[in-house]
Amino acid sequence: MIELGKVQKLQVLREKEFGVYLGRAEDGENGVLLPRKYVPEGIKPGDELEVFIYKDSEDRLIATTEKPLIQVGQVAVLEVKDVSKIGAFLDMGLEKDLLLPFKEQSHRVKRGEKCLVALYVDRSQRLAATMKVYTYMRSDSPYQKDDWVTGTIYELSDKLGAFVAVDNQYYGLIPRSEMFRDYREGEVVEARVSKVRSDGKLDLNPQAKAYQQMETDAEIIIKVIDELGGELPFNDKVSPEVIRREFGLSKNAFKRAVGRLLKENRITITEETIKKV
Repeated sequence: MIELGKVQKLQVLREKEFGVYLGRAEDGENGVLLPRKYVPEGIKPGDELEVFIYKDSEDRLIATTEKPLIQVGQVAVLEVKDVSKIGAFLDMGLEKDLLLPFKEQSHRVKRGEKCLVALYVDRSQRLAATMKVYTYMRSDSPYQKDDWVTGTIYELSDKLGAFVAVDNQYYGLIPRSEMFRDYREGEVVEARVSKVRSDGKLDLNPQAKAYQQMETDAEIIIKVIDELGGELPFNDKVSPEVIRREFGLSKNAFKRAVGRLLKENRITITEETIKKV
């Protein structure tokens, strides 16, 4: 059976001036056209070719030897080439662009934007893209606790946190409690695996372990102090909200870093300020 939206090996059934028809002889199919411009030299009936199957502008199945950037069931980052009244059109590596309908967008995308999408076959048996990729994620990642990973944020939840497609294919989540700055959909992040759940999904933390992160956090604080002329207008009892806004740190991380700076005699703390020595 010829599969829409997938790369597959098909046999040359017959040859015409405008191309060759491909299929599987045992299936008794009429075959799908591979236009002449894609037919390799010397190809003859009975030979096999690896092709991708999609639909042309007249809604007919057609084959190409060009390699798509995504196949049905896969997730990939694709660039928006244009936006129309029915949705956005994405570059999937072929002559024909891929439709991302408005109803499948998690936010209205713009030309030139790169977005994480999955490829599926819609009810009209046409290829389409969706930014709702959660169900396309996998839970069999090779990563273990404390490994560092890279992924794309595809959904933000006020209650749960930032959903991350690790390697653009595995379930990942930065819990709300570990988010100390604002994130955006489509942002590529690096994070540490803080936990591998029993179902294989990954909990992520954008910071290193406390003892490793302390030095980095301390330098962040010193940089802000320098930008403010050598003095912070608050001490270490400041609210978590101010710490998050000014430094992108948790209250605990801030206090650890301040303690390190005190121990190194790089700052002093008064009832109202933190000063650089």
